[in-house]
This record gives sequence, structure tokens and C-alpha cells, in this order.
Amino acid sequence: MFIETGAGSILCDPWVNPAYFGSWFPFPDNVDLDWDRLGNPDFLYVSHLHRDHFDAEFLASRISKKATVLLPEYPTSQLEDELRELGFTSFFRTKSDEVHEIDGLKVMIQALTSPTDGPIGDSAIWVEHDGVRLLNQNDARPTDLSTFAELGHVHAHLLQFSGAIWYPMVYELPQAAKTAFGKQKRDRQFDRTVRYIDDLNASYVIPIAGPPCFLDDALWQFNDIHGDEGNIFPDQQVFLDHIEGLGYDNGVLLLPGSVADAATGKVEHPVADVRAFFENKPVYLREMAERKRPALEAEKATWSHPEIDVLAELKRRVEPIMGESEYIAGGIGGPVRFDLLATDSEEVVESIVFDFPNKEIRVAADEKVRYRFRTERRLVEHLIFIDEGDWVNSLFLSCRFSAARIGQYNEFVYAFFKCLSEERINYAEGWYAEQKPDAEDIELDGWTVQRRCPHLKADLGRFGKVEDGVLTCQMHGWKWNLGSGKCITSAGHEIRSSAS
Repeated sequence: MFIETGAGSILCDPWVNPAYFGSWFPFPDNVDLDWDRLGNPDFLYVSHLHRDHFDAEFLASRISKKATVLLPEYPTSQLEDELRELGFTSFFRTKSDEVHEIDGLKVMIQALTSPTDGPIGDSAIWVEHDGVRLLNQNDARPTDLSTFAELGHVHAHLLQFSGAIWYPMVYELPQAAKTAFGKQKRDRQFDRTVRYIDDLNASYVIPIAGPPCFLDDALWQFNDIHGDEGNIFPDQQVFLDHIEGLGYDNGVLLLPGSVADAATGKVEHPVADVRAFFENKPVYLREMAERKRPALEAEKATWSHPEIDVLAELKRRVEPIMGESEYIAGGIGGPVRFDLLATDSEEVVESIVFDFPNKEIRVAADEKVRYRFRTERRLVEHLIFIDEGDWVNSLFLSCRFSAARIGQYNEFVYAFFKCLSEERINYAEGWYAEQKPDAEDIELDGWTVQRRCPHLKADLGRFGKVEDGVLTCQMHGWKWNLGSGKCITSAGHEIRSSAS
């Protein structure tokens, strides 16, 4: 999304290259846009680190490094760190839910920071110039939109409406059950989006941020072109037809290259007949698949790393993370098994168990497990090869696996596999711990202090060191005066402390 105002332009979440092991492609294709112009914005806004929003290759090669990055206020620095690695140097650090004025342009970014929000964070951006207001809600799912509504009437409301998950397609269920669960999810997606529309009551509603398309033959069935009422990836036209049936007449459809006036809702499209475009979607996708096939095959050729000892490397890299997990491991409460398959085969070549009660990774025994995944061994090899710290933002969103479970969905399973780094696991553990009203205290060298670091939730029982009444969290080097509870390193972030 490219936002143009009289006070500057903002490029939002430019995504061109396939994501998640070559599974997701932007729909419709946007590679032929005028990226020489669109790639030179005044400001860049990347809402979060999911790879259908954070296209590292494209950001590095085609987006001007002169752009000032509008940075959400996230609890970790990963988004900024990764953008700096790509060459961006100018950052405007926003405060969540606070309006900032930049040379006549008003901007507010609301950051969501629970472990279940994106890859440890998601956000939405509100923009105002010359009395016209726009909210790009994108993938973000706040509890309500009152913070934005209180700032005045919004003219254009852009929001997600389609699926962005692997459920229920990958689950080993009878087709009838899979269809029923998919229909429930599709209905919930639409209902949630309509509630947001009612919350904000904007002049115009613009569905964005979905759906992807699936061009690999192995995933082709996930495209919503087969008349499957349980498909969770409906497109923009389907959604707008849905809300029109509910009585909403303010929907605006955009294609790559469409230009809309946020104040009037007038749109210029790059095609003569938008509805005909969507009616010809199957033909369009087949032609797109042929164009993208060489790039997809080239990517697949990079996945195999047979020299990697998967079990040994997981023990070396992930077992220490399991050891630092208390709430998440307890929430999982049992072993999780990965059956690793030969390439393009159903032959199991290795079975590995993540044994959370015993905090170890081992060869699977003859045992029952509540959670099981099946995927090609080469995909896990590649995750290890690139030192991937977030399997949700790679393997799981690829849909290149199948899953089975006994009982209900368990968010802790996926929370763990998106937190395969010391920084992330400590943040997530601390966040879960702080949801308890009786937040835990510990004794530390004559002081009673809160267990979790106020900065990024590291366990001070492991990382805290006290000298002369000053506590240092050795995770990131932040310091506190324990007598006053004040942070020495930065304003705010007081600590709960008292002499024992």
C-alpha cells in the first residue's frame, strides 16, 4: 500500500517475492508495478516481521534507503535490527497509541505485543493530513478500534479479511470435518472483520492483506477456486460481495496499480472490468504459476542439506531454549513429535520428540503424543542451516506439513516454536508470567525483586546480579537502583523491589 499526501508518502509492507518456503505468492501479482517510483517513498512502514509483510530481499534491492522508517514500539529490537541489516539508517521511533506530527503529517501506530501477535508483535498505522484520515489496520487484531475512532472520523479503513494460517487444511481429518472446520473459520474471519468495520464506521472500507495464492502443484488446492465453502482464503471480491449482502455499500476494491482517493472513494483501476478479472481467476493463476515456476524450482533446490545431523543440531540449539521455558513448556505439558519424511515421499526417515516435561530433544520412542507434525526432512535441515529462530514464520505458515493432535488447540505449542532464541523465549515467558495477578517475586542478594526484568522479561533469577544496591540484568545490561526502583539505563521501566 502506497499512501500519498501533501506532506509526504508512506510505503506500507511491500511484498513481491514468494514467502514461507515458496508457498505464498502475492495475489494479484505486483512485480510489474512502477517500483522505481513506489520504491522511493518519504517513509517506510513495515507492520511486522511476517514474511508476507517483511520481504527482506525486496526491501534490500528495490526500496530507497533514504526513506525514514516509521518504527512501531515493539518490546524487542528485532524489526529495527533486521531493517538496519538491509541498509536502512533513518528511524522515527513511535510511541504506541500516541499521535506524532512530522512536518504536517500526523501518524499514530498501535503496537500489539503479546506472544500471539504476529512474530512477537503486530501493528496498525493511522494517518491524517489536511483533515483526511486513513487507518491501515492490516493484519492487526486489537480488542477494539476506539483509540483510532476517538481521533476523528476515518475516511478509508483498510483491513484484513482472509485467512493467514494453516488451520484446518494441514490437519489429518476426514474431509467432511476439515470442510466444516474451514467453514467455521471462514465465517469467523468475516464476522470479525465486520465487527471492526462497525467499530470504526469509516466512509470507505478497503479489504487488503490477503489472500495469498498458492502456485506450487502440491498446494494448489488451497486456492479459493474450487467451490469449497471451507476454504479460508476468499479473495477481495468475495468479501465485498459478502458485506454488500449484509447491507454495506461502501466497499472499495483495489488491485495492484489501482489508485483511490481516500476522501471521495473514487478509484482508477489498471483493468477495464474488475469483476471479470476475478471471474477469470483460475486462468490467471495458471498463467502466473507458469511464470513463477523457474523461480520456485530454483528455491526448492536450496532446501536440502543432508550433511546436517538434525537431532544433534536441535539438541545443541533448541534444548537450551527448552531449558529456559517454564510457562510455555508447562502449557504444552507433554511431548511433541516430528516425523521427518524423505523428499517428495511419505517415507518416515527420522522421528524426533521435543520432550517438554523433561526438557530434552530425543529420538522418538514407542509412545503416545498429543501433538504430531509430519514434514520433509529437508525443510527442517534448511531451518537449521539458516539458523531460523521462528518456525511459525517459516515452516508452519508454508503449509508444507501435516498435523495431528489429541484435544483442543494449544497456543503454547506454536508460541514455543516462534521463540527459538534466548531473547524471544524470555520475553514470552515473562509476558505469560505477568498475566497472573500475583506476579512472582524472588530473593536476590538481600533484596526482594520481581522475577521478570521490566525491559524484555528476562528471568532475573538467572540473569540478575546485584552490586552496591544496583541490579544489572545481564541479558541486555540494563540497571536499576533497588532502593528507589528507578531504572538507571532508561526513563521508565521501574522495578518492584525492597530490602529483604
